[in-house]
Amino acid sequence: MKTLMPYLTKYKKSTALLCVLLFVQVMGTLYIPTLIADIVNNGIVKGDVNYVWKVGEIMLGAAVATAAASVLVTYFSAWISMSFATDVRGALFRKVQGFTINEFNQFGSASLITRSTSDITQIQQGYSIIVELLLPAPFMTVAGLILAFSKDRTLALMLLGFMLVILLIMFYVARIILPIFEKMQAMMDKINLTVRESIIGVRVIRSFNRAEFEKKRSDATFTDYAALAIKSNKIFAVLMPLIMLLMDVFTVLIIWIGGNQAAAGSMGIGDIMAIMEYAVLTLMYLLMGSAAFIFIPRAQTSAKRIAAVLDAGDGLSENKASGASTADAADSDDEAVSQENNSSVQPKVVFKNVSFRYAGAEEAVLHDISFSAKAGETTAIIGSTGSGKSTIANLLMGLYEIDSGCIMIDGRDVRSCGRDELRSKIGYVPQKAFLFSGTIADNLRHGKKEATIEEMRHAADIAQIDEFIEKGDMGFDQPVSQGGSNFSGGQKQRIAIARALIRQPEIFLFDDSFSALDFKTDARLRAALAAEVTDSAVIIVAQRISTIISADQIIVLDDGRIVGRGTHRELMDGCTVYQQIAESQLSEEELA
Repeated sequence: MKTLMPYLTKYKKSTALLCVLLFVQVMGTLYIPTLIADIVNNGIVKGDVNYVWKVGEIMLGAAVATAAASVLVTYFSAWISMSFATDVRGALFRKVQGFTINEFNQFGSASLITRSTSDITQIQQGYSIIVELLLPAPFMTVAGLILAFSKDRTLALMLLGFMLVILLIMFYVARIILPIFEKMQAMMDKINLTVRESIIGVRVIRSFNRAEFEKKRSDATFTDYAALAIKSNKIFAVLMPLIMLLMDVFTVLIIWIGGNQAAAGSMGIGDIMAIMEYAVLTLMYLLMGSAAFIFIPRAQTSAKRIAAVLDAGDGLSENKASGASTADAADSDDEAVSQENNSSVQPKVVFKNVSFRYAGAEEAVLHDISFSAKAGETTAIIGSTGSGKSTIANLLMGLYEIDSGCIMIDGRDVRSCGRDELRSKIGYVPQKAFLFSGTIADNLRHGKKEATIEEMRHAADIAQIDEFIEKGDMGFDQPVSQGGSNFSGGQKQRIAIARALIRQPEIFLFDDSFSALDFKTDARLRAALAAEVTDSAVIIVAQRISTIISADQIIVLDDGRIVGRGTHRELMDGCTVYQQIAESQLSEEELA
């Protein structure tokens, strides 16, 4: 809860006002039975109608004030809890956006969805329960007992005894119900995971005719959750009638014992009515407070789950340089200076002895990778499937943290750069193009928020998507479905490329971004791109040699190691792995 307290303390003034209103509500609620006893004993019994009216007016005013305080308590409680939940949900979203892939995988998308929805809702409800049910309980219990003892000691002791019985029952129920609630939250993660897999993998499920299997798997998950929910509801279904039975038994005892005392003249009828009201109010608030103690641990469980996300380390937070040793930084600086002295163009990107292993993997996927990419030049990375090409792109983006070595941009280790600073330098086109729901213009403005129509047209022209856009009646306002499902793979890739181009970054990073394009469109796009990015470093991860044949530098990977480096002609003369790739893709004329 310490992690979440700063989000609640900003509402401390409203919470203080809420406590004042709560006190007014409790005192007004207890004052009314006292006035009823006074009316009965001093007004009705004595036949003093004026006294009845006089006290009745006071009671009406107290009832109105209590009702107003109750309404305001509910309003402020709801407003504070919803605002608090909004702040926490926003903080959780921003935190997840800064996660590295390893940190993201630590929790899993299904669990993060549950934490952002169900868990935050549990905390929101927990706050309302504490304010409206738990906080009034001690005030009401203590004040009710004091007033009951002021009327009759015997009945007050009986009330105290029944209160202890109810507390023991609620304590016993809490020990049973709390583990069930914890299991239910874990089951909610599993439900989200199952539903997400069924939706995302619907094509695979249908193609392999596994719909019935997935239905059974989903039904089993839902059934397990329902069984836990039903078990908890059965406990409460037995608990509530039992508590009400005890309260009814106590009411009968009050009437019986109080009636005998009234007949003996030692107790007034109004006092009996007051004690009955005190008993009902005290026991009801005690019951609600005890119920709050049961639900609060559920909110605490949710709070711990959310705090675990908020307390997780940032992959690339501001001024973070974890894992980057002084020696690595010094060596990299020396290399950058050396290369600057030996060349008129300083490298924009430098990989120095970079090794990387995925979390839980037995072997590293990259081994001692070293290369540099200069502004105005194109550096291509090629290799067989699983050789580590896309991993290099992910490391440059800061999506993972390297195990050893360092990556530098403009002479600075990326781990010492802020996340926003780093990614503002890179125009990234992923291997699988993803479009957001909205319009084409909305998607292009993800690259540059304030992009003009002229800038969008220019980027679309380079990405070879301008003709498709102009054919549509709505131009850049053409609607885009979720994930770009209303466009072909090639169209999505070209829109994604235009999104990166419009940003005009210092580094262009294309992760196999031309695979869905035909050779003619690919050639036109690369020709237009070459004339556009003369001041930027271009890094292309590719599987097709035709895409990178004119690159200034080609890095050949095999099993996570660099086995070749040079131009296409140089590699054809001296790199066996590259020759094998070329022979599998190019015709005899092209090889010659």
